[in-house]
Amino acid sequence: MPNLKEFRNRIASVKSTKKITSAMKMVAASKLRHAQSQAEESLPYARRMADMMSRLVINVDINDSSPVLIAGTGKTDIHLLIVITSDRGLCGGFNSSIARMASLKARDLIDVGKEVKIICVGRKGHNVLKRSYANKILHMFESMGRKRLDFKNAQEVSEIVLDMAERREFDVCSVFYNQFDSVMAQTPTVQQLVPIAIHPDIKKQNGGKPPYEFEPSEREIFNNLLPYNLTVQIFRALLNNAAGEQAARMTAMDNATNNAGDMIDKLTLSYNRARQAYITKELIEIISGAEAV
Repeated sequence: MPNLKEFRNRIASVKSTKKITSAMKMVAASKLRHAQSQAEESLPYARRMADMMSRLVINVDINDSSPVLIAGTGKTDIHLLIVITSDRGLCGGFNSSIARMASLKARDLIDVGKEVKIICVGRKGHNVLKRSYANKILHMFESMGRKRLDFKNAQEVSEIVLDMAERREFDVCSVFYNQFDSVMAQTPTVQQLVPIAIHPDIKKQNGGKPPYEFEPSEREIFNNLLPYNLTVQIFRALLNNAAGEQAARMTAMDNATNNAGDMIDKLTLSYNRARQAYITKELIEIISGAEAV
């Protein structure tokens, strides 16, 4: 059985840990309010943008001269995966769920003979994926939006994707991130960015052919809208992931604080029992010594 000093040291150590986890919970809660506000404000615009692009794509005839962001390359041999995680841990299974989803997707593609390329946004996802797919990782973004996420962060990623698309270095591009549903729920999500994935509900509307007329030319409109839409969707994914990270960290630190409190109670109970046993033992020794005199 540990002596009393070991119990006191252990209790003091757990109390220090509890203070740290409690402080981290409060910091995460403070950051969450801003991150959640950003994610919720961006959602309607990103959805409307995606719906508008889907309707435009339905209304055009896709051929060999169509922009690659709409038509792709006509093949599905090379897949580009954009994996968005956080740079820091202590947020439960938040990062591992996305890394696992991307890893399984990469494995499935490789198993059927496809080529995989990966762009990592966040150190935690990179650390997991490089164990099995180090030679597939093209770029890694770290410390992105540490103080505040803005549109320029999404542009850094989209510029690389657009450059690769122009050089036909991939056929399909998808982004993996955690969708922020609520403080308690973040859903691992994959969204196809290139070629643009048309939602089934959009296809059903107006027989799948809404009456659009293009002015100026169709090509000029798409040359401006398509890169912008790609950046908007990546920005939406970054904002959702940032909000989900703070929510997951707040929940994880709250659980850790509660567990530390429970451990302190158990250690205190064990300490009191050990102390009582030592006192009882000393009393018995004193009484036995007095009777022997």
